[in-house]
Amino acid sequence: MKALKCRECGTEYPLEATHVCEFDFGPLEVAYDYDRIKKSLTKEALAGRPQTMWRYRELLPVASNPTVGTEVGYTPLIKADRLAKRLGIRELWIKNDAVNYPTLSFKDRVVSVALSRSKELGFDVVACASTGNLANSVAANAAAAGLKAYVLIPHDLEQGKVINSLVYDANVISIKGHYDDVNKLCAEIAGKFGWGFVNVNMRPYYAEGSKSMGFEIAEQLGWKAPQHTVIPMASGSLLTKIHKSYQEFEKLGLIDPSEKRQIHGAQATGCNPIAAAEKAGLDFFKPVKPDTIAKSLAIGTPADGFYALKVMKETGGHSDDVSDDEIREGIRLLAECEGIFAETAGGVTVGVAKKLIESGKIPANDSAVLCITGNGLKTIDAVHGHVGETREIKPSLREFEALLEAEKKVATA
Repeated sequence: MKALKCRECGTEYPLEATHVCEFDFGPLEVAYDYDRIKKSLTKEALAGRPQTMWRYRELLPVASNPTVGTEVGYTPLIKADRLAKRLGIRELWIKNDAVNYPTLSFKDRVVSVALSRSKELGFDVVACASTGNLANSVAANAAAAGLKAYVLIPHDLEQGKVINSLVYDANVISIKGHYDDVNKLCAEIAGKFGWGFVNVNMRPYYAEGSKSMGFEIAEQLGWKAPQHTVIPMASGSLLTKIHKSYQEFEKLGLIDPSEKRQIHGAQATGCNPIAAAEKAGLDFFKPVKPDTIAKSLAIGTPADGFYALKVMKETGGHSDDVSDDEIREGIRLLAECEGIFAETAGGVTVGVAKKLIESGKIPANDSAVLCITGNGLKTIDAVHGHVGETREIKPSLREFEALLEAEKKVATA
């Protein structure tokens, strides 16, 4: 790390717990000394490092060795031939953060960075505003690190995600309102109490953790970035940081800069401010009130929406959105074809990829990576009643054979 730097005017700030430029209110992000990094972060050096996100430590914003979430990341990149055939594309890969450690979502990446840096800066209380997965990760990683945690969530969050925060003895505060209301309150609390809010005053460090997903994709593909990457969008930060990860690997000479790569964004129709703007050809978005089963993506005023639109435009990428029924269909497609049970955000990613392939925006002869960011066990309510039912029989071989016979008749009817 060299400094925090305003993404708008370029003004640099010390590496402290701050996130907004005092001159133009632009967001701050971490700047690095790439010449220095290039000397130590090589393919040869990486070959001998542990298979976690921290193998790329030089490109992650901690001053010394990480102290929280040292086993996070390096999740599987699955070649999804059966799903590729169903979607009509030559080659398809699934980056599966549904099995990320410890809380089964990509948020473990950003929290590992944010809490490691928070400890370096002397915080003993950490907190967040969350649509669910971040709350789970902050609660779990804070517990493991011996930090006190406060997580603030919308009142209508999936019960599975609420329990997955409470179990770690975190202080879980339910707010009567949408995520944007929660986020505004958290900004006020961070200013008054001086806690380490991972996605407020610690946001410049926190957001950098998302890059590790892109680093892993490029390395797991044999040191090349994919032609197409489809990424779910809530705030839009993950999309911008995966793009940044490819750019950083280019600067370090780890991947070929001449290869064309397009970044695509996926949203739910019930909360699609970025997708709607991209489809309309706009470089700004209009805030919306979320109404979707994809609650982890339900951010009506996305903090990085402007930058996500910029990335898609610069890379020739596209965006689309899917209805609740299409989200469920996407979840089922991924589960039936590849044995991966994704949460609603995964259904959004698969559903949007299907639309982009059908429309030719992702050509059928190309290769794509779909980013799956969370586990389906967290959002069971969203698919309950939509994935079939059990069939009950007595403990009788005759009844079992009758069941099979009935299935044959239905199949041949």
